[in-house]
Amino acid sequence: MGLKSKEIDHLLLRQLKQTANELQMAYLHQTLFSPLKYNEMNNKKIYPWVVVGLLWGVALLNYMDRQMLSTMKDAMMIDITELESAANFGRLMAVFLWIYGFMSPVAGMIADRVNRKWLIVGSLFVWSFVTLMMGYCTTFNQIYFLRALMGVSEALYIPAGLSLITDYHQGKTRSLAVGIHMTGLYTGQALGGFGATVASAFTWETTFHWFGIVGIAYSVVLILFLKDKKDHIIHKIKEVGAAVENPVKGALKGMGMLFTNISFWIILLYFATPSLPGWATKNWLPTLFSENLSIDMSEAGPLSTITIALSSFIGVIAGGIMSDRWIQTNVRGRVYTGAIGLALTIPSLLLLGFGHNFLMIVGGGLCFGIGFGIFDANNMPILCQFISPRYRATAYGIMNMTGVFAGAAITDLLGRSTDAGNLGHDFAMLAGLVAIALLIQICFLRPKVANMTD
Repeated sequence: MGLKSKEIDHLLLRQLKQTANELQMAYLHQTLFSPLKYNEMNNKKIYPWVVVGLLWGVALLNYMDRQMLSTMKDAMMIDITELESAANFGRLMAVFLWIYGFMSPVAGMIADRVNRKWLIVGSLFVWSFVTLMMGYCTTFNQIYFLRALMGVSEALYIPAGLSLITDYHQGKTRSLAVGIHMTGLYTGQALGGFGATVASAFTWETTFHWFGIVGIAYSVVLILFLKDKKDHIIHKIKEVGAAVENPVKGALKGMGMLFTNISFWIILLYFATPSLPGWATKNWLPTLFSENLSIDMSEAGPLSTITIALSSFIGVIAGGIMSDRWIQTNVRGRVYTGAIGLALTIPSLLLLGFGHNFLMIVGGGLCFGIGFGIFDANNMPILCQFISPRYRATAYGIMNMTGVFAGAAITDLLGRSTDAGNLGHDFAMLAGLVAIALLIQICFLRPKVANMTD
């Protein structure tokens, strides 16, 4: 009996060990390979930054592909003679701008209602394919059509991308995450300026081909690694399970919610007004540098773009860190940080407009870039304090449209100003408009929460 008891005890011990091992292996398998656990791991600490990194690459390609055309005009007009006309080239730039502007609110509405991963992937693939096909163009009309299609496809990205980032970064890292993403835009704009350099080494057709292929390949990377926020997907599943809302009615409802929100109107003004000097520096700063410093455009162009790109890079990182810390102790921390950025642009515009030596002009450019970068890093985070997640992409789409149209208006105005010899004076006058927007923001933009929820 004693022996049998020991045998039984031994068998029970073996069985317990085996069961424990099986349970351990099952737990590891579930932890490592279960989609649910995998998603839970993703949503903790590491994956939100993976999203920022992945979308940084998309932002770079977004601005690089749109910027390339402006630098390769001279190379292309040898084969496409219509580009010798400044008016025709202006039409190419304008068709992108107007379609991009009109599509931005539509893009936001779409992003609020579909899986943002596939919207971003599709957007990147289409504009990269457009870039690829630009290398096969032989007529002006072909380029014109493709440029219009690029306006549609690129407009779909920004609202979806920023909405996805702010969903993943809801607390202490939101402004920094947005700021890092914005550096991708600046980097892409700067790299796009080297399109002519690559075209001179090879051909303009080859340049378009390879940049297009890079974008298409990167869309495959996004398919493998990018994931929409689980909360967003669950919300869409609930909508499908319930009575499906008419898309048009849903869009109109969202627009109604936004335009009856006084704070949104203030944010719209706060966003649109600084867009005037923002687009002015993009399109006319090289000319201003050339005129005020009496240097050739070949020197003024790189000097102005490097000055703005470098300082904006510093601004968005500094503005992101400052805002994320300030919001922990003061609910208006992001508003105040954005205000500091705007305040820096006011003296910088005066220096740029009225300065006539290297220190004043370059110093003004550096000050503007830092200030605008701080402002840029906090636009979407401030919006998140007033608008619920279900309407944020729509709201940013409207803001983007307003900013683009403001940019189109100021670009045309400063063109006429340049012909009249008043570019510097009118550049400086933009400081007054920024000051008005700054005062309105400080006085009336009063968030009650750090992050608006449903």
